Amino acid sequence: MNQNLDRAPGGTVGGQGDAKTTLFNQREPLRQPRTTPPFSDNSTPPNDAGVEGDSKRQQQNSSANSFASSQERSDVDSLVKSSDLSAAAPEFFPPGFNQYEEPAAYDESEEYEGELNLASMVTDFLNHLSFSPGSFESDIEYMTSVLNSYVTTEELLQSLVELIYEQSTTVQNFAYTGARLCNHLSKHLTANFRQLLLRRCQKEYEQRDAAVRGDAATQKKFHSYVLFLGELYLHLEIKGPKGPPTRAKILLNALKDLMNSLFSNPMDLNLICAVKLLKLTGSVLDDTWKQSGQSHMEKLIQRIETIVLDATCSRDVRQMLLKLVELRSSDWGRVCASLSASNATPDNDPNYFMNEPTFYTEDGTPFTAADPEYAEKYQAILEQQDYFYDFDGENGNDCDEHLAQQESFIP
Repeated sequence: MNQNLDRAPGGTVGGQGDAKTTLFNQREPLRQPRTTPPFSDNSTPPNDAGVEGDSKRQQQNSSANSFASSQERSDVDSLVKSSDLSAAAPEFFPPGFNQYEEPAAYDESEEYEGELNLASMVTDFLNHLSFSPGSFESDIEYMTSVLNSYVTTEELLQSLVELIYEQSTTVQNFAYTGARLCNHLSKHLTANFRQLLLRRCQKEYEQRDAAVRGDAATQKKFHSYVLFLGELYLHLEIKGPKGPPTRAKILLNALKDLMNSLFSNPMDLNLICAVKLLKLTGSVLDDTWKQSGQSHMEKLIQRIETIVLDATCSRDVRQMLLKLVELRSSDWGRVCASLSASNATPDNDPNYFMNEPTFYTEDGTPFTAADPEYAEKYQAILEQQDYFYDFDGENGNDCDEHLAQQESFIP
């Protein structure tokens, strides 16, 4: 029992002697870590062996890589030299392959931006003509060339027509210039311009019966439209296959219907508009209807006379209507072409005394060449005021004396 307790690892057993000491003195060496391989006693130290091995392996790997890359380059060079392919060759597609191209997306913003630019450009030009109508002839050619390159779609052309129409019917005194502009663009822009313009005018024409009975704003807009249509009839020329250009017949019939609509509601504003229209286009309408054997002007004049007698219009408007009837009786104020200046007399020419001056007697009574006592009154004025200075008579000395004083005054 004691022997077993006294036994120690690597020691001796009591009572046994040195014979058994070698059995327990031989201890097993410590086991190496598993991360490094075991090495023998006669091998080199671990640190030196690892460094030398790594350097050798790196040299071997670099030499192998350089050899492989050089070999690969040589193979590529030989392949390129022997190849018949070209970098400029067209793209290859298998037989029966349908190449799909995605359609370009439609950008509505571009068209909208184009309309904005057109509106701004045309509005500036129309305002320029409103303030300086005399520049029409010098600026119209350039503007026409710009519009020809800019207006490329039906929508832009419609916008152009609307801008010109609105300017001509809303801006005062622009109807004449607007009609001239429409005539020029109808000849030099495109054939559809005149069609779109007449179609736009037709919209207001179809509402004529309601417009003459509308409120003040509606009537004012309609009256501006009527006067613009009159200017358009005078200036819009349509080229025929033969002969000189003619006026639009559709506008002729439209003006007759518009005047009948105005007379159907004989209010002051409607009657004033009708008088302005007849003063503007009466002579041309009368001649055109006479050439075609129509009596539309006689019917209009009869209707005016009936309104003067029966309608409850104001006194000023009634005077305007009477003056219009008188103007038509004098052939719209035109001088007869068959009479020369030497053959014209107060009896055969109603405008004989139109440009004669007006004189006044001592008591302030006016008289003209049409007055029967014109010669006597005019001679009396000449005698009283001494119009003709007698330089050679008894006043000659006074004249010389006056000239001498003037010369002495002048330094």
